[in-house]
Amino acid sequence: MHKYLRSVGFGAYQKKKEISRLLDDLANNADKFKRIQIEPDSNLCEIRGEVASGMGIAILGETDEDGIFHREYYYPYLISNDISSQVECTVQRHTEKETFGGLLDETRVGISLIFYLDNGFEYLERKLDRASRKVKAVRLTGLSSEGKILLPLHKTRKQIEKAKVAAKDRSSLLEAARNGDEDAMETLTIEDIDMYSQISRRMMKEDIYSIVDSSFMPSGIECDQYTVIGEIVRVDEKLNSISNELVYDLALNCNDMIFHVGIARKDLLGAPVAGRRFKGQIWMQGVVEFDD
Repeated sequence: MHKYLRSVGFGAYQKKKEISRLLDDLANNADKFKRIQIEPDSNLCEIRGEVASGMGIAILGETDEDGIFHREYYYPYLISNDISSQVECTVQRHTEKETFGGLLDETRVGISLIFYLDNGFEYLERKLDRASRKVKAVRLTGLSSEGKILLPLHKTRKQIEKAKVAAKDRSSLLEAARNGDEDAMETLTIEDIDMYSQISRRMMKEDIYSIVDSSFMPSGIECDQYTVIGEIVRVDEKLNSISNELVYDLALNCNDMIFHVGIARKDLLGAPVAGRRFKGQIWMQGVVEFDD
């Protein structure tokens, strides 16, 4: 079974037979069905079983000569309406199957951000039709199977403004360093050494989560999974129409980047309130908007 099925409210489905019946029911009753002909004797079909607004399970496979759908793989999804990034994005096909990953050179995060492309079917359609595949914006979401709520850090207005200016300056330096600016590289190196020294001194008397406001770090060996700490901007509740499980849709601000995280209420420790922080491991997904 998919590890993050529980993130969209299917935590009670533990056995393969139960999940198979669930997927069959979703496929038979789904309203959203797409099909494209990849080759004369090969096609690809996508069925979206939506269990709440912008949340559900995507099922992909192939139809045979008799029109019977044969499932090949599936994944849970959560869709956001908030633009997360408008920087250059590269899309590449995965080796194993007809799925795609996106790569963002997002300086605000400080790393190359890799995500699972949720509208890969649309990307493939555009490729076959030879339409524009240039990405103008990305809407990121993450699914989490376990997380906790942290209390917010007390900051004055002056500290908040200072942090925004510092983040903007660092982003400019990172961009310059990527373009080969040696002065920018040296400045970043000195800043990192100073920051390490300050954190080392503060950790002797303070808790790490009172020092680290937000973070975005790769987790494990899979390239689209991250451990994040981000400030909760907005909390929405989604009720799974099949399991009646409640799922939180948390809009997070992490390193000045907005993205959404879906997590089942029973998997979240603490009460999610705007202004508090979320900490957990996520599987990052994204929907790209194309430049027509």
